[in-house]
Amino acid sequence: MNLPDPQALHQQLHSRPATLLVVRQPVAPPKPAAGQPGSATDYVQSNAEIFVAILAGTGNAPKASADDWQILAFNGHVDLGTGIRTALTQIVAEELSVEIPQVHMVLGHTSAAPNQGPTIASASIQISAIPLRRAAAQAREHLLALAAIHFDCQVQYLSTRQGNIYLKRPNDERQISFGQLLAQQPNTPLTLAAPDQEVKLKPSEEYQIVGRSTARVDIPAKATGQLSFVHDVRLPGMRHGRVIRPPHPGRDGGDFIGQCLLNVDHSSVEHLAGRVQVVVQGDFVGVVADREEQAIEAMRTLKVQWKSIPPAPDLGDLSKAIRANPSSLRPLVDQPVASSAGESIALKRSYVWPYQMHASIGPSCAVASFQKGQLTIWAGTQNPHMLRTDLNRLVQLGEGNIEIVRMEAAGCYGRNCADDVCADAALLSMAVGTPVRVQLTREQENQWDPKGTAQLMDVQACIDAQGKLLNYDFAVSYPSNDAPLMALLLTGKVSGVPRTLEMGDRTAVPPYRYPSQQVRCHDMAPLVRSSWIRGVSAMPNSFAHDCMIDELAHAAHADPVAYRIQNLDDQRAIELIQATADKASWLAGAAGSRGTPAEDGLLHGRGVAYARYIHSRFPGFGAAWAAWVIDISVHPETGVITVKRIVLGQDTGMMVNPAGVQHQIHGNVIQTLSRSLMEQVQFNAQGAASREWGSYPIIGFQQIPPIEVLLMDRQSEPPLGAGESASVPGPAALANALFDATGQRFYEVPFTPDKVLQALHSSKLKTLV
Repeated sequence: MNLPDPQALHQQLHSRPATLLVVRQPVAPPKPAAGQPGSATDYVQSNAEIFVAILAGTGNAPKASADDWQILAFNGHVDLGTGIRTALTQIVAEELSVEIPQVHMVLGHTSAAPNQGPTIASASIQISAIPLRRAAAQAREHLLALAAIHFDCQVQYLSTRQGNIYLKRPNDERQISFGQLLAQQPNTPLTLAAPDQEVKLKPSEEYQIVGRSTARVDIPAKATGQLSFVHDVRLPGMRHGRVIRPPHPGRDGGDFIGQCLLNVDHSSVEHLAGRVQVVVQGDFVGVVADREEQAIEAMRTLKVQWKSIPPAPDLGDLSKAIRANPSSLRPLVDQPVASSAGESIALKRSYVWPYQMHASIGPSCAVASFQKGQLTIWAGTQNPHMLRTDLNRLVQLGEGNIEIVRMEAAGCYGRNCADDVCADAALLSMAVGTPVRVQLTREQENQWDPKGTAQLMDVQACIDAQGKLLNYDFAVSYPSNDAPLMALLLTGKVSGVPRTLEMGDRTAVPPYRYPSQQVRCHDMAPLVRSSWIRGVSAMPNSFAHDCMIDELAHAAHADPVAYRIQNLDDQRAIELIQATADKASWLAGAAGSRGTPAEDGLLHGRGVAYARYIHSRFPGFGAAWAAWVIDISVHPETGVITVKRIVLGQDTGMMVNPAGVQHQIHGNVIQTLSRSLMEQVQFNAQGAASREWGSYPIIGFQQIPPIEVLLMDRQSEPPLGAGESASVPGPAALANALFDATGQRFYEVPFTPDKVLQALHSSKLKTLV
């Protein structure tokens, strides 16, 4: 099997002649800000970090052939299915004026890619691509300078195209390729310019590659069965492992964590085939066998005795459980309460968001090999460098002796069990002395996946008699989402004392023009094991914001679209909402069924919502703007919601790959519909009880509606994150459409048929009374 060897590649590039590098001297990464995710480390690698490498020839053999050269580019983020490998490739190809196939993008490998932090917050194009673009531009300018010497001319008389440098003089057809220029040069490292240092970038009006829809560069390998996914990695002498988790699924806080194991009966698997070995460290229990089916049988057969586990918190009533959880108050905005001379309308509402899974279709998998004091992990992580730090806390080899080779994995859009299974594989490989592949079971993935956390939003809003916004009081209660590696907890390397992050404040400030605002966050320890998920805290917060503005519009007898526009100052938001409404043929003042079935016996409704995803440490910064218009029907006898059509507008600034942005929007919509209509983790006294798809259904292909995408033309603006933004307004749009169809407001996700029927039944009872 032809496995990537990023460590060898990196070492070769630093010593290879006829190679131009743009590098950054390594420093210890910044410590995570207080209350924010991340792992602190002082580790500094020995070699400079490479962003761009241009080579004459291939391999270790420099050549002067005009066609024999290659470009490698490196970025510390990873592609989670979002298509950033393609977009980053476009950025490098654009600055160097080469074709996309001439650039090979290397993502995430800790021994080759720069440490740019975890792939979160839709920041890959908006932030981590900036030094890559600047590095490519620096490389281009250096090549032009070499060509100017070669042709004995000034740089302004030269241009680049398809890996060649041309003279722009009339009747002068001389040219030289990148490979010919570099063939006689030594290894040349250029230091990446500091962020405040000017670099000559290609003007956006000259772009030929960036801004044009481009086919994904990763799809051909996947479609033809070439090695892409970590699940397919095979090593010589590799054995297979499985883990046995304690009987507190999905719980990682409490003094019992890491203290539950009573006994493991090694003899219970001695009769099995496959040279079964049992590994026990604290509460970590695993088995290793020669073949995968043998490891599975050993996992099922091994007799393990555990202590009695304290019961899990009662999460049957999430609102009650969250309110009972101790918290610390963190004020975010405190503007004076506005007074009204006349009558006013005040609304007080509470919105509840459930625990949800990342729901990866494929269970997490990793391969570990411990040889001669060096640990190599083939991983599907979204946090390679952070994972390396966490693994060092576990195995204490020194980060320089741990390598993460990043491979593709099942989609997660947040942190699933991909990091946990790496730690499992590491412990097993180090214990048995051979490479070990570990894959979790479906039940383990579903139950131990760090959940997208539940959330409670209490909102009070006030308008005057003319519908003018007055006051907005918003309080979000957010059980934390730190979720250390399970192996660190089970082996006792870290304690089970609950940890609290400050991440409930994403998009906590409403986008609308309330003269008075009080916004605060109740930070609290986790109730169950949780980690970030797509639209972390912003989607629930926006659900509350845009349901409330919709209800205020109704109270003011105003059209929902016009009312939003009237109460916004952000011109790009206004233009986006209006353009989306126009594309959806929005009729101002039109009402849906509002509880009275149409001639077809169904209830029909239309909803609108808007949000800009504001993320990172408060007050944060913005990714793309997004607006939804959604059409639904509701069966009054079954409560089943059918989504008929979605029109989604997005302002992403400059789009590197418009087709990629559109694909991301489609993915956001599909996942958001699934999360809004059906996804909710069930719990029992042990912990997470949703073990398989029957108890945790996700949306199917037949339930996906037509999705019409409007991309705002903002190619002269800076690019913005597109990986999560389209999801943020979705639940509110659906809730608002439900009101238009049923005449009832919905304050708790997911909007299941049972909840719809309950609301319709309640409405009938009120009518009778």
